[in-house]
Amino acid sequence: MKLLIACNSERKIHMDNFSEELTKFGIESKIIIDTDYLEKTLSLDLKSKRLKKNKQEKLLDTFSPDLILLDRISSLGEFFIKKQIPFLILLRGNYWEELMWTKKFNQGFNLKSISISKNEKMTKKIFSKSKGIIAISEYLKNEVKKRYPDKSVDVIYADGRKISDWVPTKNLNLNHPCVGLVQGFNIWGKTQELETLIPIMKEMPHVTFYLAGDGMFSEKIIRKLKNFENFVWLGNLQYPKQITNFYSSIDIFLFLSRLEGLGQSIIESMLMKKPVIATNVGGIPELIDNNENGFLVNPGDDKKIILTIQRLLSNPQISDDLVSNAFTKATKNFSWSIIAKNFAELLEKKYFFKIRANH
Repeated sequence: MKLLIACNSERKIHMDNFSEELTKFGIESKIIIDTDYLEKTLSLDLKSKRLKKNKQEKLLDTFSPDLILLDRISSLGEFFIKKQIPFLILLRGNYWEELMWTKKFNQGFNLKSISISKNEKMTKKIFSKSKGIIAISEYLKNEVKKRYPDKSVDVIYADGRKISDWVPTKNLNLNHPCVGLVQGFNIWGKTQELETLIPIMKEMPHVTFYLAGDGMFSEKIIRKLKNFENFVWLGNLQYPKQITNFYSSIDIFLFLSRLEGLGQSIIESMLMKKPVIATNVGGIPELIDNNENGFLVNPGDDKKIILTIQRLLSNPQISDDLVSNAFTKATKNFSWSIIAKNFAELLEKKYFFKIRANH
C-alpha cells in the first residue's frame, strides 16, 4: 500500500526513520512538509495561493496514496476531504487545551483572533471527517473521546526515536552538579510551570540549572529566571547533535510542564540514561513509573523537587537503577521498528489494508 505522511519540518527527521521501518511491512511511504503546500490562513497573496493549490494537485499526480497520515492538523486535511482520500490523524498534543491558551492570549477582534476562529472551524471539520485518530497516549485518547465519543481512536506511542542515534557523545563544559531542562515556550499552559524553578534555584545555589529551548514566551519566563547566578539559558540547541551533547553532559533531567501529550524530551533523556524528574500531568505518567524509572512531582511542588534532586545527587545507586529501568522501557516502547509494526497491524486488522510484510 501507499501512505502519504504530512508533517512539519521539525518532525521530518523522525518521520524519515518511521518511513524506513514501514518499508519492512510492505508500506511505501512519501513524506511531505505540509507548509510547502499551504498558504497562511489570511494571506492576500493570490499568486502564492494559486501556486500552492497547483502544487497540491501535482502531489497526487506523482504519488497516488491509499491513505494519508496527518502528523498534525492543517488545512491539507480539507484538500484530502475534497479529493475523498481517507486520512488518519496522529494526535500528539491536547489541541483543545492548547487552543484555550491561544485564545486567552489573543483576545479581541483582530487578525490573529480571526485566524484562530477560522482554524478552529477547519480543525472540527478535519476531526469529524477523518477515518480515525491515532493518539500517542491514553491521556490523549480520553481527551478525544470526551469530544468525539463515536470516533475511532487507537493508542500507539508514535513518538519514536532511532535508538542508535541516542548514545553518549561529547560532553559540554558545564558546571557540576547540574540539572538540565529541554522544552519550548510557545504555550503558556506549559511554560508557566518553569516558574517553579525560582524557589528551587534559591534553595540550591550550589546546583546549576541549564535550560534549552525558545519560543514566544521566552522573554516572559527568562527575565524571571536569569536573576539567579546558578541559571543558564542556552536558547535553541541544534537538533539532534547539540541536544545529545547536552543530555550527555547533565547530571539530572528535569521536565516542568502543566500540559503534555506525552513528553518527547523525557523519552530522549531516558534513552540517554539520565535520571528524570517530571511533572505528573497529561501523558507523562505513562512514561514515568514513579520511583521505578523516574520521579513524578505535582505541579508547583518545589519542595519535592528539591528533595528529589538532593536524593539523586547524594546516592548514585538510585540513579543507576532508575536509568537502567528507564532505558529498558524507552527501547521497548519507542523504537520506530516497534511503532511501525504496531501501525502496520492496525492498518491491516482495523482498516483492512492489505499489508505484505517483507520479513
